[in-house]
Amino acid sequence: MLKRKQALQLNSQGQLRHFLSLDGLSKELLTEILDTADSFLEVGARAVKKVPLLRGKTVCNVFFENSTRTRTTFELAAKRLSADVITLNVSTSSTSKGETLTDTLRNLEAMSADMFVVRHSESGAAHFIAEHVSPHVAVINGGDGRHAHPTQGMLDMLTIRRHKGEYSDLSVAIVGDIMHSRVARSDMLALETLGCKDIRVIGPNTLLPVGLTEQYKVKAYTNMDEGIKDVDVVIMLRLQKERMKGGLLPSEGEFFKQYGLTEKRLTMAAANAIVMHPGPINRGVEIESSVADCEQSVILNQVTYGIAVRMAVLSMAMSGQLAERQLEQEGSL
Repeated sequence: MLKRKQALQLNSQGQLRHFLSLDGLSKELLTEILDTADSFLEVGARAVKKVPLLRGKTVCNVFFENSTRTRTTFELAAKRLSADVITLNVSTSSTSKGETLTDTLRNLEAMSADMFVVRHSESGAAHFIAEHVSPHVAVINGGDGRHAHPTQGMLDMLTIRRHKGEYSDLSVAIVGDIMHSRVARSDMLALETLGCKDIRVIGPNTLLPVGLTEQYKVKAYTNMDEGIKDVDVVIMLRLQKERMKGGLLPSEGEFFKQYGLTEKRLTMAAANAIVMHPGPINRGVEIESSVADCEQSVILNQVTYGIAVRMAVLSMAMSGQLAERQLEQEGSL
């Protein structure tokens, strides 16, 4: 299964052609994404914030699930690469009138789209699209169900690298609704691949998936004070209320009391620990307002780095598709 996922995402030369999950991708490839994103950060500081790498290409943002931050940063990333951008709000489009996912894709392909950025509430949707899309159309996963959010995972890794350096000597805590979080899964995979040896997940038993410590190289804690002790990075997760079914939590107030990041709790982490959150923040539920806005918070930096990471992924996937097409053309001569 792992080799199948890897084969779908990479071309015959090992270059990125789709970006669906961090599962199976090498440390070298993740580092290349981070290095490429680093080089794009200076573009945002220019008077003219554009490079011509995707000039003449069409990027379709196909969001079957509501999003503001992810959709906006993908739009900005594509435009800064000089692509033409179409954003389809599927909740108000033909799928709500009965059109299938495949029909929607075929119609977009008929518009000569070169790349789809897809966000969907069902796990595996991006893989399904990548398997059924026309050859040479790149698919980027903007988040699918509980499964994966690979660009968020990579922007979190870029944030950590820029603020804390290499991963091998760091202790990282991921706190909150681990069970329903695609961000947690992508972060755990990325941290492990990049060599982090102390990955901690913290949450109530009802929000920790069964078999978590067998599937990932992590330590699980149900006591926040124990889990956060001396960590270098604290990644707070949004409480995924829309994905919860049943009484997994007694109340939001009780959750904050047990697992909310307060000023007092932050003092238990390393003195120079950074605080991260994928957003949107539920202040007073996962994190105290004073902590979200403190000097140790890099939450707004994550947004800035997100644009650069998405520029890197879009440009690398398009480059991988073009390289594969060129090889096929040379092979047919």
